Amino acid sequence: MTGPLALAFALGGGFALSWLLTGRVLAYLRRKAILDHPNDRSSHSIPTPRGGGWGVMLTLLPAWALIAATADDPLRALPILVGAVALMAVSWMDDRRGLGPAPRFLAQIAAVVAGLTALPGGPLPGDGLVFQGLLPFWADRLVAAVGWLWFVNLFNFMDGIDGLAGGEAASIGAGLALVATLAGLDPALALYGLAAAGAALGFLMWNWHPAKLFMGDVGSVPLGFTLGWLLLALAASGLWVAALLIPAYFLADATFTLLRRLVEGKKVWQAHREHFYQKATQRGRSHAQVVRLVLALNAALLLLAVASLALGWVVLPAGAAAVVLLLALLARPVRAAA
Repeated sequence: MTGPLALAFALGGGFALSWLLTGRVLAYLRRKAILDHPNDRSSHSIPTPRGGGWGVMLTLLPAWALIAATADDPLRALPILVGAVALMAVSWMDDRRGLGPAPRFLAQIAAVVAGLTALPGGPLPGDGLVFQGLLPFWADRLVAAVGWLWFVNLFNFMDGIDGLAGGEAASIGAGLALVATLAGLDPALALYGLAAAGAALGFLMWNWHPAKLFMGDVGSVPLGFTLGWLLLALAASGLWVAALLIPAYFLADATFTLLRRLVEGKKVWQAHREHFYQKATQRGRSHAQVVRLVLALNAALLLLAVASLALGWVVLPAGAAAVVLLLALLARPVRAAA
């Protein structure tokens, strides 16, 4: 299943199914009164249904299973599909009843360890290693696992205002598909990316500000897990610069915020409103304005990722500068109209 028609179907079909399923999920959440009630750490002011990630993942997982079944190695994606289902189950329990950090983190570790077997390559130098032979095989996989765990959690942390996580997931999926196609990689990688982008866009139709429902951990955690696998697979194929650039805003905002809270002696695992995107809404920007700025940055980062296919790592400083510029812009108060 390759070619332009398959790519279009992955994106368009994912969008249509996700839009439909998310609408059905919204009706269920309202009927069962499964709501996210505002608190002092919230960015919303009225009770809003939470759990819309079901619509995303019930689109993405069957689509990925179909893509995997038609790929050259049908079983490679099996650990990712199983891991995502397990994370959905644990995350839904957390959404409904609240779990401590230990069971959540243990489930994530188990999913990532199993997911490492789905990465391409083996122990030979440069043979599908994420860090391209700079580390021995065991160290390559260990560092990749730590980075993957961080990406799962940061994607969850960054799901804090209307449209942000859905917009980022669509950007990552579509961007990865474009880069993989231009680089002539395994066509399944592009199909996985476009299916994820379509599922995220269908959800975004319901989640754009003012959101009718929120994604919840049931969506953000397994979505971070699946997208993290795609980015690691891209890096293992040799395109590590593109794999860094495409999600660079989420990586930077979450990591800088974590480091700042560590320096300040705060409990980094506790919920808060200190991310750059959250401060931007507190200082006068609407959710939609912030997300549009992030999407504009993502478009610039994608152009740099495409350029990296020819220029390599020399485009990284431009990407870093663009991210820092946006972070600085989000940190500035909005001037009131005269």
